[in-house]
Amino acid sequence: MGIFSKVQNSKGWMAIVIHPDRIDLACIKHTTGGRPEVLLLDSYKKEGGDTETLARLRKELRLSGYRCITLLHGGQYQMLQVEAPAVPKGEIREAVRWRIKDMLEYSPTVATIDVLEIPTQSTGNKQQLLVVAANNAIVGPRMQMFEDAKIPLDVIDTQETAQRNISALFEIENRGLAFLAFDVNGGVLTFTHNGELYHSRRIEAPLSQLVQTQDNGRRQKLFERVSLEMQRSLDYFDREFSFIPLAKLVVMPLPDTPEFLEYLTENLYVPIESCDLAKVIDFPKIPELKNVARQSQCLHALGAALRNEGAAT
Repeated sequence: MGIFSKVQNSKGWMAIVIHPDRIDLACIKHTTGGRPEVLLLDSYKKEGGDTETLARLRKELRLSGYRCITLLHGGQYQMLQVEAPAVPKGEIREAVRWRIKDMLEYSPTVATIDVLEIPTQSTGNKQQLLVVAANNAIVGPRMQMFEDAKIPLDVIDTQETAQRNISALFEIENRGLAFLAFDVNGGVLTFTHNGELYHSRRIEAPLSQLVQTQDNGRRQKLFERVSLEMQRSLDYFDREFSFIPLAKLVVMPLPDTPEFLEYLTENLYVPIESCDLAKVIDFPKIPELKNVARQSQCLHALGAALRNEGAAT
């Protein structure tokens, strides 16, 4: 699932995630019957603009030999859930474009649209779709940036689908899993089952507010707000997907803030597990990933790099 994608032969996926001050790169090898292995993970400080930094990395890392994937960040796109229109499969995107027109802050004619089917319990249920919509004013310059840097860009994807790839590794067979992680833009909550994304929610609580707030009262209110959003999302999932028993909520720990996990454990009814990627991914060449804070920093880059080797959409 990608906002923009094409197929190109190369030696694997390279995730290239652009942040205000740095660019994260990750490459993961999938093994038959074994755990994924991180082959490369690094963060590069920007020198000059984004295009200049990308061009330098292309030369240093020979990026033209990879299938490259990048991510949009929260605020650069919307992920919406709608009922599938009754049209032939080849016409779904265009039909959806006009179905969501009132949910967009820009004309649907300048939107890049992609859709992801939510698996249903039976043929009697109405097909639901997760729709990703991004303004061409965001997508176009991102594509042009990679083109100017002479990096072949195969996919522009989302944080939710990258997080889905991580979540799938923690799943218990035939049970659902909720996964929560925070970055500078806020929280990303996903619900997966059998490796499929069923539901997602954005939580407006930037990482900096959660970990840097010194006022205990204000921090308590932030925790309460996040917990309330979580409870509403868990209730929604239980109601809408009652056929999927939820096994647990996996939470990416906040740096130096153990009380957050403790608060959620006390206030939510689902079992909660602290995320440690060492449980599901091997990284013998990347010792820095033993640090959970580093895992958190590069979580979505790693998730993007986990993209199925044969994926074309």
